[in-house]
Amino acid sequence: MVVEFELIKMLASSIAVVGLIGIVVRLYNVSVIRPRRLRSLLAKQGISGPPSTLLLGNIMEIKKSRARIISGLAPAGESPADHNCSGVLFHFIEQWSNKYGDIFAFALGNTQVLCVNQPEMVREITTCTSLDLGKPLYQFKDRGPLLGQGILTSNGTFWAHQRKILAPELYMDKVKGMMSLITESAINLVNSWKSIIEKGGGTADIKIDNHMRSFSGDVISRACFGSNFSKGEEIFHKLRSLQELMSKKGFSVGIPGIRYLPTKSNREAWALEKEVANLILEVVKEKQEAGYKKDLLQMVLEGTKNSDLDQEATDRIVVDNCKNVYLAGYETTAVAATWCLMLLAANQNWQDRVRAEVLQVCKGCSTPDYDMLNKMKQLTMVIHESLRLYPPVTVISREVFKDMKFGDIDVPKGVIVWTMMVALHTDPKVWGPDSYKFNPDRFANGIAGACKLPYLYMPFGVGPRVCLGQNLAMVELKLLLALIVSNFSFSLSPKYIHAPVFRLVVEPEHGLDLLIRKL
Repeated sequence: MVVEFELIKMLASSIAVVGLIGIVVRLYNVSVIRPRRLRSLLAKQGISGPPSTLLLGNIMEIKKSRARIISGLAPAGESPADHNCSGVLFHFIEQWSNKYGDIFAFALGNTQVLCVNQPEMVREITTCTSLDLGKPLYQFKDRGPLLGQGILTSNGTFWAHQRKILAPELYMDKVKGMMSLITESAINLVNSWKSIIEKGGGTADIKIDNHMRSFSGDVISRACFGSNFSKGEEIFHKLRSLQELMSKKGFSVGIPGIRYLPTKSNREAWALEKEVANLILEVVKEKQEAGYKKDLLQMVLEGTKNSDLDQEATDRIVVDNCKNVYLAGYETTAVAATWCLMLLAANQNWQDRVRAEVLQVCKGCSTPDYDMLNKMKQLTMVIHESLRLYPPVTVISREVFKDMKFGDIDVPKGVIVWTMMVALHTDPKVWGPDSYKFNPDRFANGIAGACKLPYLYMPFGVGPRVCLGQNLAMVELKLLLALIVSNFSFSLSPKYIHAPVFRLVVEPEHGLDLLIRKL
C-alpha cells in the first residue's frame, strides 16, 4: 500500500513537471520563437523597423512617445493653423516612418505589426475580401468587453454575420425613414441650448461634448431599443465607461497574458461587460414578450432566427452587435460632430457660408428634410474636411489568418497589418502643400477631385468592410449641424485647449468649450 502511494506521488510529480515544462515551452514559443520567426520572414524581404525587447516589444518606446507633453499646439481659446493630428497622436509612427520608410515592422508585446502606408499596397489591403484577413484576434481578446467577442467563432464569421443582419437596414433608403427620429433628437439639443443661453443673458459658455453624445445616443437608443430607449441610454453610459477603461490599456494589449490578470482595470472591465450583457439581454426578453416592433434590435433578433447557433452563441451575437452599434453609431458620430463644430467655431467665414446655404436651401422651414440635406454642398464639404483632419478612427487594423501576398510582400500568418488612416489623410504628397490646413474647398468637386488618390480618403473605411453606419452618420451630422448653424452663432471659448487624444476614438482631451449666441 505504501509502495503504491509512493508510486502515485511520483507519477503525479512527473505529470506536474511535464505539464510545467510544457507551459514553459509554450510560453517560450509564443513569446520568443514565434515573434522572431515572423520578424525574420519580414526582414528577409527588406522590411526593417525599430529593435524590440522581450515580452514588451516596442511598448515602452510608444508609451514614452505618447507621454511627451504637447505644448504650444495653439494658445488657449484658439485652434492651430496646422492640424497634424497624426504627428500629435502617433509621433512614434511618424518617426519610424521617416527612418524605415512607408512599410516597416514593430512589436506590441509579442504581437508583430506591419505598418503599411504605401498607397498601392494600402489599396490592396483595404479592398481585400478574403476572410483570411480580418479584425485582429488580439484586439477582440483584449478589448473584447467593448468591441465584441463574436469574431472568435472563426476568422470572418462574426463580420459576415453582422453585415448580413444589419447591412440591408442601414442603406440610405432605410435611413431616410429615420429622419423624424433624428430630427426630434436634434431639436431637443437645440432647445436645451436655447434654455441655457436664455439663462445666461443671451450668450453662454457651453462644454458641448456630452450634448453631442446625448444627441447621438438618443438617436441610436431609439433606433436600436425602441420604447426601451431609456435602458438603451443606461447601456451606452456603461459602454462609455468601458471604453475609457479599454483606452487606458493603450498599446499594452500585446503583452502575453495581461488580459487574464485580475488587475483593477481588468476587474472593472469584466464587471461592466457582465452588466452590459445582462442589460441588453433584459431588453431582448422584454421585446420578445411585448411583441414585434421594427427597430435595429428587432432586425438583429430576426437575423439570428434561421441560424444554426445555440442560445449562448445567439446571445453573444446580439450583445456584440449592440456593442458595435455603440462604437460605430454613437461614439464616432458624437466626436465627428464635436470636431466639425470646433473647426466651424475657429473659421467664422465657413460658419457664415454654411449658415447662408442652410437658410437658402430651407427657405423658411424650421427643420430641413432629407432632400434638403442632399442639396447642402457647403455643409457636406465641411464635414468631409473635418473627417479628413480628425477621423474618429485613426488606424485600420487587420490580422493575417493565413499566409497572404500584398504587392511584392509576403505577409506571414499571425502578423497584424496597420494602415495609418490619420497619416494618409494629411499626406502632402496626396493632398498637396496645404494638407494640414482646414480647406473644405478642396472637396468642391467631391472626394475624387479632392486628392490624387481618392481611395486613401477613408473616414468610414473603404471597400468591402466599409462602415455599415456611414449613411446614418452622415445624415445625423448634416441635420444636427444645419440646425445648430441656423439657430446659433458660436466661437471658441477662452477655456478651450486644443489637445486631441486617442481613446479608441479621437476626441478633445479637455472637451470643447464654445461661446454660443442665439440668432
